[in-house]
Amino acid sequence: MSKNIYTKEYKRLLEKLKQARKDSGLTQLEISQKIDKPQSFISKCELGERRIDPIELSKFAKIYKKDINFFIK
Repeated sequence: MSKNIYTKEYKRLLEKLKQARKDSGLTQLEISQKIDKPQSFISKCELGERRIDPIELSKFAKIYKKDINFFIK
């Protein structure tokens, strides 16, 4: 049994990250090409298998045309 290491707030951030991508009409592959990372990187970020640092969050916000506060409020 794995212990959940993420707070409710971080889970909300992940949900908003996925929502923002879907709202933008872009696929994980399209996003991965924009930030020069493999598609699996985007998937792991959205699933919480990889922790997102502030610089990466800023890149996502720019691509999705969202204020960074969208993800953290």
